[in-house]
Amino acid sequence: QVQLVESGGGLVQAGGSLRLSCAASGRTFSSYGMGWFRQAPGKEREFVSGIRWSDGTTYYADSVKGRFTISRDNAKNTVTLQMNSLRPEDTAVYYCAAARSQYRLGSSAAYHYWGQGTQVTVSS
Repeated sequence: QVQLVESGGGLVQAGGSLRLSCAASGRTFSSYGMGWFRQAPGKEREFVSGIRWSDGTTYYADSVKGRFTISRDNAKNTVTLQMNSLRPEDTAVYYCAAARSQYRLGSSAAYHYWGQGTQVTVSS
């Protein structure tokens, strides 16, 4: 049973930084794709960033390019999202997700497992 547990959300002022972590368990993830999505109140869930576990290839939404960095730690089975220069529009619940394939990681339909989410609030 795959489990994804997010941590690291919180309240931060605009321009600040937060680091989200996703602890993955229950499987060998070397052939998986991992992603971060977010959902703001009244909005659709949207892709933020993805990474291929096998070779570390990364993907970003245009809205976060240059500000967010995704990485994975093979030894700890964790995926991290470093978020810098945060803006009020980054406020959302952030979800970690795992896909059994490493393709089309920008689409939520590619993912099979989801974490419970962690709240990120950026004040102006």
